Amino acid sequence: MKLFNDRIDAGRQLAHRLEFLHGLDVVVLGLPRGGVPVAFEVARALRAPLDVLLVRKLGVPLHSELAFGAIGDSGVRVINKDVVREAGLSEKDMAAVETTQRAELQRRAKRFRADHVPIALQGRIAVIVDDGVATGATAQAACQVARAHGASKVILAVPIGATDTAQRFAGYADEVVCLETPVPYFAVGQGYRDFAQTSDDEVVALLDRARAGFPAVDAQGDPPRDEEVRVAAGPVSVAGRLTIPGQPTGVVVFAHGSGSSRHSPRNIYVAEVLNNVGLATLLLDLLTPDEERNRANVFDISLLARRLVDVTSWLGGQPNTAALPVGFFGASTGAGAALVASAHPGVKVAAVVSRGGRPDLAGDALRQVHAPTLLIVGGRDQMVLELNRQAQAAIPGVCELTVVPGATHLFEEPGTLEQAATLARNWFLAHLGDP
Repeated sequence: MKLFNDRIDAGRQLAHRLEFLHGLDVVVLGLPRGGVPVAFEVARALRAPLDVLLVRKLGVPLHSELAFGAIGDSGVRVINKDVVREAGLSEKDMAAVETTQRAELQRRAKRFRADHVPIALQGRIAVIVDDGVATGATAQAACQVARAHGASKVILAVPIGATDTAQRFAGYADEVVCLETPVPYFAVGQGYRDFAQTSDDEVVALLDRARAGFPAVDAQGDPPRDEEVRVAAGPVSVAGRLTIPGQPTGVVVFAHGSGSSRHSPRNIYVAEVLNNVGLATLLLDLLTPDEERNRANVFDISLLARRLVDVTSWLGGQPNTAALPVGFFGASTGAGAALVASAHPGVKVAAVVSRGGRPDLAGDALRQVHAPTLLIVGGRDQMVLELNRQAQAAIPGVCELTVVPGATHLFEEPGTLEQAATLARNWFLAHLGDP
């Protein structure tokens, strides 16, 4: 069986199988939480709207995997009368289950949608996407809810499931697409190298990115070059994701903070904003998985900065990026590393942007930073704001500090990440080149 690297990889492979839907009236529906990163890649490839399908199966008491019905958005309620009869459920039994699940449904709707209304499914093709099928009860309920919302056709698309997945959904979906059906099949996670849990924050960020629009194609109608790369950095090689739009005018290297990775939905969102204006991006993991297990490495700014210097040299040797001016985008501790690297005499950095950064971690290197630097800080991130003010005073080159009102350290508040991305975009366009 072929393993998927992660949910992003699975989504791209699934999108390839679903190319026959391109140009049709499709709505891609991810099942939260793990199905949303997969669905995002499908929606991006199909240039289709993305939404979450909020559904809760109604499980028989003491046998919760056996569903007697399902509830969904806008009061949709589907009941399987045969299961109700065979299980001997009373109205009181069903009401108790439904009350509990309705509360969770409302919580998720508030968390994932905020003020956004669900995308209408009436008369459209609903493509329901999850990261895999185990028991199938939730996916079956999702198919029923999509049908109840008026979808003209329901397609269930998953990267992995049991060999009988198609048969089990014959009465629920019009079509089933399942890439891998391993034998024996134990759990969805067996198909992934990286099956880390998807957080609520990641779901919200992906939905926001989809609403903002997907990266534009180039003049020839081709999507940006987007690939995983390995870069030699000292004695190890580090992983990155390199995206190059048509006719790029610069390249921005991302250094994430502690506890994050190149898969950070916030940095991916900022990268796509930059891609849309002709800037190439390299989202980077500066440590190997083994190195990350030692927390001391996460705060070893000199080590992280050396890796950034090595990666910048690597970009200078690649045909598609050798002639491009380089910028650094650092978040949290990554900002400290970006500033130290920008002061290194062996690299030429045209601009630096820090989002919620810790420039104080750059120490004495701040006095050697001459690249035009923008420090973006949330207005409610008081301690970090003060550290950035001190860093601004220490940097001898052009250095501006912009406060995003109402934002905390992670820029999770509605609209704040978009403001930060716009500020970063304008700074890099001013100093790396404007298409």
